[in-house]
Amino acid sequence: MFTTRGRWWEHKGLQVGLVALLISSAWLVRQTHGALLLEIYEKIASQFQFLQPGAVSKEQLQNAKVLELEAQIVELESQNKKLKDLLKYVEKEPLSSRPIVARVVGRSADSWWQQAILNRGSLAGIKEGFIVKAEGGLVGLVESVTPHTSRVLLISDLKSKVGVNVSRTGAKGVLRGDGSAEAVLEFYEKVPNAKPGDVIVTSTYSQKFPSGLPVGRIKSLDLKKLPASVAKVELFPAIRSLDWVTVYPKPESQALENSSSQ
Repeated sequence: MFTTRGRWWEHKGLQVGLVALLISSAWLVRQTHGALLLEIYEKIASQFQFLQPGAVSKEQLQNAKVLELEAQIVELESQNKKLKDLLKYVEKEPLSSRPIVARVVGRSADSWWQQAILNRGSLAGIKEGFIVKAEGGLVGLVESVTPHTSRVLLISDLKSKVGVNVSRTGAKGVLRGDGSAEAVLEFYEKVPNAKPGDVIVTSTYSQKFPSGLPVGRIKSLDLKKLPASVAKVELFPAIRSLDWVTVYPKPESQALENSSSQ
């Protein structure tokens, strides 16, 4: 008899247990109005939400917004410092010859070393032929102007030519752009009195730029080059990452020469 009951329980015990579990679960859901089941579902769903690449939680969105604002604050602080430093530099200039402060707002990858666009134009008093400088030295020449913008031909442009001399010895030559942060200095004499490390400035012979503007420093010298020696010059201004610049009127000698020709 007991053997028969034992065999019956072995076959039917699992089914009875499952039925009892279902009944008790149904009773629990009815008593809690499904709250417990909903809570369990939300916990499981929240775990799967992190696994879905397209799902973003509210907290993640808030964190991304905070990071974006922090990055904007850092950029504004950096620009503010650069502008303050530039204004301090401008204030040292005589009141009658203080330059126009402008910012580089356009520069394409195709013409990175050739030109830059400024956010000031003829309405601010800028004209073609005006000199553009950055902290550290010469940048280029204003090539064309609109009421609100100016296009600058950089001294790193391949077609740029600047009359220069070695500050230490006075050895003279022509600086040509090389399409990079360096330029090529072609001396007028075969064996110039120059050496690596010498500072290069604009020459008194220059018709486009006032004399004495810092341009760069000799990086290397080739005395075997024909017909005259040449030097590689590392340009002073950070032409690689121009931001704020100062714009000056053209030299008086050039202005007088243009007036006479006209």
